[in-house]
Amino acid sequence: MTDEVVRVDADPVPDFATSYSVPMRDGVELATDVYLPSGEGPFEVVLARLPYDKNSRYMFIEGLAPHFTNRGYAFVVQDVRGKFRSGGETIGLIGEADDGYDSVEWITQQPWSNGSVALWGDSYFGFTQWAAVSTRHPAVKAISPGVTSTQLFVDHVDGPVADVPWMVMADYLSHYWIDKYIYEYELNYDLRPITAIFENAFARVGGRSRLYDMLVPETQTLDLYPRGNPIDARPIPTLHRVGWFDNLLIVSMRDYMALASTPGWDDYQYLHAICGDHETYDLSIAPIQPEDDHLTNEAALARFATRYLAAPLEFFDVFLKGLHPTDSFPRVTWDLGHVGRRQSEVWPPPEAREKRLLLSHLPSARDGAGVLGSAAASEGEQATWVHDPSDLIPSPVPNTFSFLLYYPDERDLLERDDVLCFTSEPYPEALDIAGPVDLWLTISSTSPSTDIFTKLFDVASDGSAHMILRGQACISDTTGTQAVRVELGHTGYRVRPGHRLTVAIYSSDYPEFVPHPGTGANRWTAVDVERSSQTLHVGDVTPTSLMLWTL
Repeated sequence: MTDEVVRVDADPVPDFATSYSVPMRDGVELATDVYLPSGEGPFEVVLARLPYDKNSRYMFIEGLAPHFTNRGYAFVVQDVRGKFRSGGETIGLIGEADDGYDSVEWITQQPWSNGSVALWGDSYFGFTQWAAVSTRHPAVKAISPGVTSTQLFVDHVDGPVADVPWMVMADYLSHYWIDKYIYEYELNYDLRPITAIFENAFARVGGRSRLYDMLVPETQTLDLYPRGNPIDARPIPTLHRVGWFDNLLIVSMRDYMALASTPGWDDYQYLHAICGDHETYDLSIAPIQPEDDHLTNEAALARFATRYLAAPLEFFDVFLKGLHPTDSFPRVTWDLGHVGRRQSEVWPPPEAREKRLLLSHLPSARDGAGVLGSAAASEGEQATWVHDPSDLIPSPVPNTFSFLLYYPDERDLLERDDVLCFTSEPYPEALDIAGPVDLWLTISSTSPSTDIFTKLFDVASDGSAHMILRGQACISDTTGTQAVRVELGHTGYRVRPGHRLTVAIYSSDYPEFVPHPGTGANRWTAVDVERSSQTLHVGDVTPTSLMLWTL
């Protein structure tokens, strides 16, 4: 690695945008660009609030704006507080609720606005939509959050199961949330303790992230929604846009499934699920070739923009403009991997049925001969593998947000002696998976807690293994007496004839996740580490099994 640090500043504002400094309630002004349609106003307005420089090539707002304005929408894009041209302290997450309310209120007072506002955007500027919704501004008529969550950076705990700390979070904060700029540089992942990686980075940049200090090494409770959780606000039409290969898939689908089952909100929930990752690379062209890379190729970007905006624009035509009846927009649009797009009234699709695949012939990790199928394991069977914090299992791609850019063959993972594998027989006919996938395990460990990582692979006849889904959990009950659920998220995916399914189980994924030290010490600050032995048991109540939905 090199010690070079590159500071990324704001790019120029396009000539066809009008720039404003919009005052917030505390006097801080936020840089805001307005793109107007031709013709007489006032217009319905679509607002995006983001931290990545509203004028950058990465955001491509200059190219996206005409898609909105040609449809008759005023398009408003804003640098959030503390980022690029906007004033205020750089923190992140905190304060987005009130700033969202004040920005919507400013829009309603402009002569080109008819007082109806929709919110749009992905990832962080998907979260800013939820923050604005929590404030209950009456002008907000619809939202379209993509690849995001209402609970960014919030730990999820379900009994003995908790989220594994995501080191990508600290990586993100150390590059994007030190001050108003973005900093490009390499992290030194060899440093220990883990906090030293980021202390080294802050020293090189000459600043630090306040939000990082709130979350590492101990997580503080973040007041994301001072006016109340979004789910307690007035229900509004919501188009959840998710990617089956997105690294935020699990938390995105938690939002959708929760709201779709909440009285009041349930009638307003819509799902648009693609075979894409966080950067919207698509399975159908993975791994991505240079001519199809919309982050580097201008022609590919132009093609991408049309596909990317089609669903939210149609949604806004119905729920913001009222151009079509509400029942004209499909409740659920979803991609079946290797097949194409489908629609249904609910998710999972009504024709899907729950299927249990049992894990049997429990091997040692070195044997690698576990079976995934209909036969139950024998009573008392168990399998053991070792977690060695000094020999961590490497993350398969350098940028987890762009998984399909690489779409790696991970057969090497399945051959490691610290990974348990369970494989089905080849499927003679296509197996279509559509719905949630969960792994039920009963685990004991020589450590007081342990991390469980699992991936579901599509294994071709040549042995190549490509990930369908993944999940991870930190388990605090390591007595081997309690069955725990590891979420793998949801998918729409066809396992083609002649292919097999393989479940892999292991205990690290570095540097995407903060490694477990094998002791009871804080994983961020631990220096001393210990090898630990994990044992998979046949459950007394819940069979050791993979639960999925098939068509």
